[in-house]
Amino acid sequence: MTDWIDAHHHLWDLEAVLYPWLMARGVERFFGDPTLIQRDYMLREFRSEAVPCGVGASIHIQVEAENGLDEARWVQTVADTNPDWPMAQVVFCDLTSTDLPNQLDTFQDLPTVRGVRQIVGRAPGEDVQTGTNLLLDDPRFLVGLQEAGRRGLSFDLQLIPELLEKTAGVLAQAPDARVALCHAGSPHDRSPAGLNDWAQRLYALSDLPHVSCKLSGLGMFDHNWTPESIRPIVEACLEQFGPERVMFGSNFPVDKLYGDYASLMQAYHDLVPAEVHSAVFRETAVRFYDLEVPRD
Repeated sequence: MTDWIDAHHHLWDLEAVLYPWLMARGVERFFGDPTLIQRDYMLREFRSEAVPCGVGASIHIQVEAENGLDEARWVQTVADTNPDWPMAQVVFCDLTSTDLPNQLDTFQDLPTVRGVRQIVGRAPGEDVQTGTNLLLDDPRFLVGLQEAGRRGLSFDLQLIPELLEKTAGVLAQAPDARVALCHAGSPHDRSPAGLNDWAQRLYALSDLPHVSCKLSGLGMFDHNWTPESIRPIVEACLEQFGPERVMFGSNFPVDKLYGDYASLMQAYHDLVPAEVHSAVFRETAVRFYDLEVPRD
């Protein structure tokens, strides 16, 4: 079977597009030491890992290139030169930009573009330095979300649990913008108390019908994860959102730092009830990202 979809992964060619964080040697990131992935990660390598696990299509998510349009155009060329691999993409665009409509026009000229991601929160330490949390207080951000929704573009939301309630207040004012919560809301405190706090805060978003959730990136705050250690996250997401609003994403190659693709897929395969595999591993992503994929 090769009809499952990876709804969250990255690719990069360090000669084609500039990624400052991949050039910054010896700089620790919130997810750990990136040294092992500070090299090209191309579609051929991704496919070699994903296809044996039953994956046959994917969603590329922007990954902090210096220029979001350069990255989007490169991803489009990858899709164009690999027509046998169905792939859509989510691009970076600053939703507070004064010329946002023109920027979105340009992005939407690329046939693979389905949505936008602008990170609100990565981890408490980095957020203090970057100030990305301030987006939630910027009225232009809400206007940008509403504009994306009018255009049929989705929004990939990355943030930390401490911001879930505040963000829900913003998203409630943009009901036409389909939102995908990346990495289950980044539960960075994996103690029982931390996971309970995250799960309670998560209701603020799961109560919004236009918000879906990705089971992705769970290794970034648990480098020695096991199926049992991520079980509470998987179960809470499925309980709160329902399988029709939950989708699988590998977050490769970032989560490749903490395990191989086959082990990751096997863990999710076992943790997600078999009767909802089709939704979580395929149908939610197909519907959310309007992805055209054949079925084996």
